[in-house]
Amino acid sequence: MTGLQVYRRILSYAIKYWGYLVLAVSGMVLYALTDPAFAALMKPLLDGSFVERDPQVIAWAPIWLIGLVILKGTGGFLSAYYMAYVGRLAVKQVRREMFDQLLHSPVSYFDRSSSGQLISKLTYNVEQIADASTQGLTTLIRDTLTLIGLLGWMFYLNWIMTLAFLLITPIIIGFVFYITKTFRSASKGIQESVGDISHVAEEMIEAQRVVKIFGGEANEGRRFEVANERNRRMMMRWVAAKASSSPFIQLILGIALAGIVYLATVESIVEQVTVGTFVSFMIAMVMLLTPARNLTNLNSLLQRGIAAGQSIFELLDSVREPDQGTRACESCTGKIEFHDVHFRYTGNRSDVLKEISFLVRPGETVALVGRSGSGKSTLINLLPRFYDPLKGGILLDGVDIREYGLKNLRQQMTYVGQDVVLFNDTIANNIAYGQQEKVTPERILEVARAAHATEFIDRLPEGLNTLIGENGVLLSGGQRQRLAIARALLKDVPILVLDEATSSLDTEAERGIQDALERLVENRTTLVIAHRLSTVEAADRILVMDGGRIAERGNHAELMAQEGIYAMLYRLQLRDPEASGPVDANPVGAIKQNLRTLV
Repeated sequence: MTGLQVYRRILSYAIKYWGYLVLAVSGMVLYALTDPAFAALMKPLLDGSFVERDPQVIAWAPIWLIGLVILKGTGGFLSAYYMAYVGRLAVKQVRREMFDQLLHSPVSYFDRSSSGQLISKLTYNVEQIADASTQGLTTLIRDTLTLIGLLGWMFYLNWIMTLAFLLITPIIIGFVFYITKTFRSASKGIQESVGDISHVAEEMIEAQRVVKIFGGEANEGRRFEVANERNRRMMMRWVAAKASSSPFIQLILGIALAGIVYLATVESIVEQVTVGTFVSFMIAMVMLLTPARNLTNLNSLLQRGIAAGQSIFELLDSVREPDQGTRACESCTGKIEFHDVHFRYTGNRSDVLKEISFLVRPGETVALVGRSGSGKSTLINLLPRFYDPLKGGILLDGVDIREYGLKNLRQQMTYVGQDVVLFNDTIANNIAYGQQEKVTPERILEVARAAHATEFIDRLPEGLNTLIGENGVLLSGGQRQRLAIARALLKDVPILVLDEATSSLDTEAERGIQDALERLVENRTTLVIAHRLSTVEAADRILVMDGGRIAERGNHAELMAQEGIYAMLYRLQLRDPEASGPVDANPVGAIKQNLRTLV
């Protein structure tokens, strides 16, 4: 979009609150009229008081002055308060729309977007468009009206001197067009640099344990310094443009002022100009400097808002998750079918999944195993439509999952991932996330007990009402995993997805969890990714992934008899029972041998 189109869209958020805008604009008009009125008052005040000694003018002049001051103050308050009111409403609306857009953006959008940049848009950039839509609009209306009023009065006093003054207008307009590009370029650079600072800081905060243990303080300091220095350079470029524009305009106006003073001494003009007229004209000219300076500085404010608006509207106009499905699975049985599914991530040249076909009958448990990068997690992510297949189809109860509404589709499944996500809230609210209004405390306690989470919850001072910090920072990895499993237990749905759900549990805790999981999978369709093959021996079917394809399939006994990849991985782990890491990594025995060599 062009700068004008962006600014019109920014203003559309303010115009929604036209009632408050009317009050604000009324205040602006009142404020703008006081400057020409003050300049106009100087003519009768000087001619009537000091030249003609008119007693009526002498008596009323102070009252008029006080009245103008009161009107200016009233107008200033109305315009400032109600424009700020409109601005905060606009900021709230834009942030609401941005957050809603992020909530409904596809996973692929977050894959290619820095979280620091997104947070910067949601915080810093929105404030820039608020200034452009409110403070900018105030300056545009109020100072433009003031400028027109003062010029009108000057024309009334002496049109020749006014035309002479207006000869500088083309110079000012040309300069404004020239400086506009600098303002917009610098503003865009500032916003990007703020996002970079947020990104580096966010990574450091999230990974501060890794930074400390590996001595990465100097490296992180250098990364932050690069982003910080770029922000400083961009800001100084913007400041230099702003600082130079105002003095330049002032210089041009000063030259024009000097020319008018000289012109006023020309004999033919002196005969037409009284003392009051000349002083009133000069005061009007001097008063022109303030709105002219404000309108010049307005350009920098608008360009910052336009640059911010472009990045914000890019987010708001981005494609949402495709959700054209109209069907609803009212009594889903959990039958899942993959038919010749291919998938490729955006930007990749080769398929991550190839020719994936299998059937999971209602109530069956199917396990996915394989080396790292074989496509297990990607396959699982296709089921809730975090991504859509490049080719082929996925059916749920005989219907292509793209025909279901997204919300309805995802209501049919519960999920426990290898990376546990918890919120800065109580344990109870984390377990009941998304269902707080539907469940009772007794039910929450029941699933917590089933997930063996009460073993540590009972030891906490406030039990289920204990706040766990950002992403459960106050809990151990195993404790976070148990809360995630309890959350999955609470959601009574036909499909269960476990992506290395017991990866953070010790052996004893895992045995206890297996009991709960065995009860959970009864009469439910379950897809399991597990790196401990002993945990999936009882699965109805095991799919061995290799290079994005299903290399082997069958139950535990059948796969052991094939003497293939599964048998090799199983025996490797059986020989080394202490290897609790994923079998889908490099062979564990080789890693241990390398470690012994290093030691």
